[in-house]
Amino acid sequence: MHNPHRGVAQCTHPGLSGKTNEDRLALAAFHNASGQPVLFIVVSDGIGGHRAGEVAAELTVQCITDEVTRGSGASPLQIMEYAIHSASQAIAERSASHADQAGMGSTCACAWVEGDRLYTAHVGDSRIYLVREGRIQRLTIDHSWVQEAIERGFLTPEQALEHPNAHVLRRHLGAAVLPKVDTRLRLTDTESNEESRMNQGLQLGRKDIVLLCTDGLTDMVRDDEILRLITSSHSLRSAAKDLVECANEHGGRDNITVALIGAPQATRAARAVGDLVRRVIRV
Repeated sequence: MHNPHRGVAQCTHPGLSGKTNEDRLALAAFHNASGQPVLFIVVSDGIGGHRAGEVAAELTVQCITDEVTRGSGASPLQIMEYAIHSASQAIAERSASHADQAGMGSTCACAWVEGDRLYTAHVGDSRIYLVREGRIQRLTIDHSWVQEAIERGFLTPEQALEHPNAHVLRRHLGAAVLPKVDTRLRLTDTESNEESRMNQGLQLGRKDIVLLCTDGLTDMVRDDEILRLITSSHSLRSAAKDLVECANEHGGRDNITVALIGAPQATRAARAVGDLVRRVIRV
């Protein structure tokens, strides 16, 4: 079945700390080799001082969308993995050749919606959520020190929020060694890693909403409040704006970026989304 492209809304804000916005977001809409509509979104959070994080995040979204739109779409997971590795290598090379950008890096969270099937890939602590039937499920697992501590029973999720190592990443783009791309799509907290990977190609319902975001949202806003804001908003656009405003109301300690994918659009709206191929949101 050839569904039209789904609705999309995005919002980004530097937050209230006065720091430069080092988040980036890119969207692309195209048809694969078999004519199936594909909507692709990548969110990235840059790491590094003196605006280097900004450069790393920009390289991330540019390299990844270039590779994704260049590919045939035959294997979404393989294409996303290759694209993420290409971006990581580009960041590492740029970092090695520019002293003022040494050590920079980034996270990424990618969502590929092909028809009504969802595929995900991520590195770092930017997240992807699924809102379905009044519930919210985090589909990704953070690659962070505190996430490992939670999994080993050393910290509770509540303790992790205020832990001094809360933002220490175990995996990111731009390192000397290519990062392992995570293709787990976790639908329950009890399933195995292999079961999570088998969930790729998840069929989306017409009322499902997919959220991609940087940690500037999730550090400030609890999952249950994210759910309330999304389900109570009258449109994807207002929901995206409400999420960012809520993060700022709670302190806005970091850059905040959100993207929402909703139900398929009418024909005119679908064409508008189709014009977003390789559009990079610059902030």
